Amino acid sequence: MDKIAVLLPCWNEEVTIGKVVSDWKRCMPEATVYVYNNNSTDRTAEIAEAAGAIVRNEYQQGKGNVIRRMFREIDAECYIMADGDDTNPAENGPDLAEAVLERGADMAVGDRLSTTYYTENKRAFHGAGNTFVKQAINRLFKTDIHDIFTGYRAFSYEFVKTFPVLSKGFEIETEMSIHAADKNMRIENIETDYRDRPEGSESKLNTISDGMKVILTIVRLFRTYKPLAFFGILSLILAALGLGFMIPVLIAYAHTGMVGKYPTLIVCGFTVIAALMSLFTGLILESGMTKNRQDFEMQLIHARDEKERKRNMR
Repeated sequence: MDKIAVLLPCWNEEVTIGKVVSDWKRCMPEATVYVYNNNSTDRTAEIAEAAGAIVRNEYQQGKGNVIRRMFREIDAECYIMADGDDTNPAENGPDLAEAVLERGADMAVGDRLSTTYYTENKRAFHGAGNTFVKQAINRLFKTDIHDIFTGYRAFSYEFVKTFPVLSKGFEIETEMSIHAADKNMRIENIETDYRDRPEGSESKLNTISDGMKVILTIVRLFRTYKPLAFFGILSLILAALGLGFMIPVLIAYAHTGMVGKYPTLIVCGFTVIAALMSLFTGLILESGMTKNRQDFEMQLIHARDEKERKRNMR
């Protein structure tokens, strides 16, 4: 088991990966640096290995798939995840590691938005998108994460070994944030610098398509982690529609003693029934989520015991 493992998922980062690995070896010589090559068509793997990193491959495309492989294969007391594009200065790594190793954080979030992000990032709409998603997640899940999209984070062993990776792509950071908030794990925000990609290094993000994936991920995870709230909102909408269209029919019946719009009345009746079904669906699923959270606490205890066992074997 490593004391500190630096995880660098990479796809075609030959322009920057050599410097990134060297910076981590210089700033945190006690750490083991892992580069996971995700089907790069350039010299990323070769350059990373020459710089002193342990290079492994993940053949399923997508950052989420790479992180799933990393978390499955590597054992460490502290994991630091950073990007291979030289946007996350290694000089901030010790601060992230300290939050996990010394203060018991389960996830330390590298907060770029409070430092140099808005001046360094030249890509249109990225700042606004960060702000929108941050506010949405913090309100929906009652947390206070300062930077949702940052790929610069540190994790405890317990977080890594109990986190079920479902996302395949760049929406993985959103999934991590929501999982930590829902499971009441200890989160720290650590201010970190941000620098834009150097010339010749191209971003793999697509503002529109990846933004839509993130929004759909938030909706999906809100439904999964907060089923009563999700289906309760749906129930209220259906009930408002059903009763809203039914009231004029009932008023006409009260005045004339006749129902003049049978189709409307029938549709409204089914809509109200659907509202009740949605409410009870939320109640049933919420009970399941409560049991899931109880089971998760036992998983944390098992992960902690497993960490101690592996630490003693080191």
